[in-house]
Amino acid sequence: MTSETITADASGTWRLGDLPVHRLGFGAMRLTGSAAFHHGTPSDRARSIAVLRKAVELGVNHIDTAAFYFSALRSANELINTALSPYPDDLVIVTKVGPHRDYSGEWAASARPDQLRGHVEENLRQLGRDHLDVVNLRRMRQDSIAEHFGALAELREAGLIRHLGVSDVEPRHLEEALAIAPVVCVQNRWGLDANPAADEVVRICGERGIAFVPFFAVAGDAGALGATASHDDEVLAVARAHGATPAQIRLAWTLHQGPHVLAIPGTGNPDHLAENVAAGAIRLTDDELTRLNALHAKAG
Repeated sequence: MTSETITADASGTWRLGDLPVHRLGFGAMRLTGSAAFHHGTPSDRARSIAVLRKAVELGVNHIDTAAFYFSALRSANELINTALSPYPDDLVIVTKVGPHRDYSGEWAASARPDQLRGHVEENLRQLGRDHLDVVNLRRMRQDSIAEHFGALAELREAGLIRHLGVSDVEPRHLEEALAIAPVVCVQNRWGLDANPAADEVVRICGERGIAFVPFFAVAGDAGALGATASHDDEVLAVARAHGATPAQIRLAWTLHQGPHVLAIPGTGNPDHLAENVAAGAIRLTDDELTRLNALHAKAG
């Protein structure tokens, strides 16, 4: 399929609270280098800036980022600020807090609740904003998120954050958060080859009108390293039928799982960016969905 004239509005729209976004967004993690936020070759700065500007030109108005997305020479937030500030009125920037890295890039212990204000303020400084549109609390294996989420709810009341979300959570954690403050999105690892046991959170979000935003939807086992190169025959067959890439079919399947399901594929390659955005225009047939759903049911 040609991707030259397809824009993100082809994917449809959902709201993060009162903020409308196209369902096909952009994840900024891989902008920083070859190994994402791990140690690796830093990205080409000019190319990363060009990718961000191209994303906005293609109608992307939902960008996912974090202050801990940085490599030896690159910071995702700084790249976003440089490329897009002053920000378009309809651009929604979603960040996350919870994980913590020191300035050498080494991972430290999970942030304490009383440290989250500093992490929010660091995102504000790097992005050049006076408030953050959406902040996700990334759970770091803790049994309860109530204290951490409560700290973010206080920052929301103070006007530093507009909306709150949660990440890497089970249904019980979502219920904990909802008892404290409204939740506009859940960001979990999920995709075609994810264990179907994770589908429950997707279903609950749909019932409650909460956006479900999977990360690594096209990564498979590759995770933060990029899109998987391993594809089942069913995926390859559907891709051939649409003249599309297997990654595009994985994204299309994700978006077909409900109007509340979004996608935030990331890339530092402008050609891959256009392909990812174009995936929002792919309409799978009932038969194709049945075959891909069966593949998902056998995953994990």
